[in-house]
Amino acid sequence: MMSKNKYENPLITRYASEEIQYIFSPDFKFKTWRKLWIALAEAEKELGLDITDEQIDELKKFQDNINYDVAQAREKEVRHDVMSHIYAYGQQCPKAKPIIHLGATSCYVGDNTDIITMREALMSIKKQLVNLMDILSKFVLKYKDLPTLGFTHFQSAQPVTVGKRASLWLQELMFDYNNLVFVLDGLKLLGSKGTTGTQASFMEIFDGDTQKVKKLDKIIAQKLGFDDCYDVSGQTYSRKIDYMVLSVLSGIAQSASKFGNDLRLLQNLKEIEEPFEKNQVGSSAMAYKRNPMRSERICSLSRYVISLALNPALTASTQWFERTLDDSANKRLAVAEAFLATDAVLSLYLNVSDGLVVYPKVIEKRLKSELPFMATENILMDAVKAGGDRQELHEKIREYSMQTSYEIKAEGKDNTLLEKIAADKAFGLDMKDLEKALDTKLYIGRSVQQCEDFVNEKILPIIEENKELLGLKAQINV
Repeated sequence: MMSKNKYENPLITRYASEEIQYIFSPDFKFKTWRKLWIALAEAEKELGLDITDEQIDELKKFQDNINYDVAQAREKEVRHDVMSHIYAYGQQCPKAKPIIHLGATSCYVGDNTDIITMREALMSIKKQLVNLMDILSKFVLKYKDLPTLGFTHFQSAQPVTVGKRASLWLQELMFDYNNLVFVLDGLKLLGSKGTTGTQASFMEIFDGDTQKVKKLDKIIAQKLGFDDCYDVSGQTYSRKIDYMVLSVLSGIAQSASKFGNDLRLLQNLKEIEEPFEKNQVGSSAMAYKRNPMRSERICSLSRYVISLALNPALTASTQWFERTLDDSANKRLAVAEAFLATDAVLSLYLNVSDGLVVYPKVIEKRLKSELPFMATENILMDAVKAGGDRQELHEKIREYSMQTSYEIKAEGKDNTLLEKIAADKAFGLDMKDLEKALDTKLYIGRSVQQCEDFVNEKILPIIEENKELLGLKAQINV
């Protein structure tokens, strides 16, 4: 229920999915802490410490049954969240109490959980990306041969196709996917490094046996589904890892914002629109309006994600020696909110791209209104072949083009450039000859082949590799 007298984060109440919210929830965090304590105890037992199966079984019995009331009451006394949860776990597991957190520091559960959380969240983002690429690849192929007016500087330019334009959106998502996979595959745990990263406490526990201490990290990593731990650290893993992760999210936000802006412009041109529901209201004043509100929200939230990527960069650059705590409050906000906002952006992107409305007649009309200007080079060549003087005809085309452009903009007339050329006997071409130059396929280059090659060679292998992730349907709340 909405609280009327407290601030509520709109990422929670309006935008982010339940899945990503749970990944950053206290319940996910504290259950992961207990997984880490169990992994530590099991690893220490395997390496010869006096830890019993009975103690580990007791820890596992209460792994997901967290006595939050006890932990919260204890934290009010000791003002330390890790110690409070160790105490609460110990209350449930009296036999295992002496060996919980043995040799570890708070960052053992805190930092390892942060890595696990980011990995889980990246996997969720990856699923959205794959589904989005699947949807857009189908759009690219469907409209690969529908010519449309190209724009440079948002001024009329050589034609492309609707699919070719969409391939630009798709390619940026491919870049983001590759970056995400690179960072995701490279994530490692902090492991059990101790208070300054030297593993001194574990050297004490294992009587100076460096091989056992090294193996401890390996075992813990494997139990949590990682290949390894970082080779060296201070008390914490390097905060550059947070920056690398949020850079991936920033990249996704950049791609999404580019799509959102393009679609907002296209909707103004009435060529392509985002989906508009039957009872949706576009404006409180202008009842006829169909505002591109989802695309606008994509751009708005994307801007926020891009800005958040600066936080871990600043944090990484200001860490002192083996650790300082000025990272904690900042990363607690920036990392979680960047993921929640990116999740919301991708949900919107999925929703919009899955329901894009294309208006071929409008697209054709705009292209035809501009095409005579673009056809002038071909017309010039045809006129020269018919015996005309190239320099004389070039000047005539320039004059007729300037005149026609003025008539269109200043007087609101239709494009009569071809009529002017047909009426000039110096060109030796009639309207039938000129209309041959208006075949749009003459001006789209390799657009169709580029769409086919790109999707078939670069995108479909990614989709096939991740086909178990397909089938996601985006839900947006507002």
